[in-house]
Amino acid sequence: MLKIGIKGKEETIVSTENSAKTMGSGTLDVFATPAMIALMEKTAWKSVQNHLEDGYGTVGISLNVKHVAATPLGMKVYCESELTGVDGKKLVFIVKAFDEVGLIGEGTHERFIISNEKFQQKTNDKAGQK
Repeated sequence: MLKIGIKGKEETIVSTENSAKTMGSGTLDVFATPAMIALMEKTAWKSVQNHLEDGYGTVGISLNVKHVAATPLGMKVYCESELTGVDGKKLVFIVKAFDEVGLIGEGTHERFIISNEKFQQKTNDKAGQK
């Protein structure tokens, strides 16, 4: 059962693969904003996955974040999430990302609980509509 207060934590190392230059979000060798966002989403979904019934998962539906500080290659980055709201199938998280010096990003993230099989089938059916 999902309860407000569930927390998660995930980390990564800044590398050329998740740099702004490689990801196309800029020209510098710094941690990319899209990489920070992906880490925030990963942290949130993993934090609640074990609390869902088999065959169910979550998908991101909203993200409102600020990237407030740059992080150089080679530095560790981690994200913390906390489930702050449950409204039916909608989940609301506070997410914060840090490097070894301090806060680099923060915001809110919403996810929706779905049946994995039904969601995938509905998405696959779009291929026949084009």
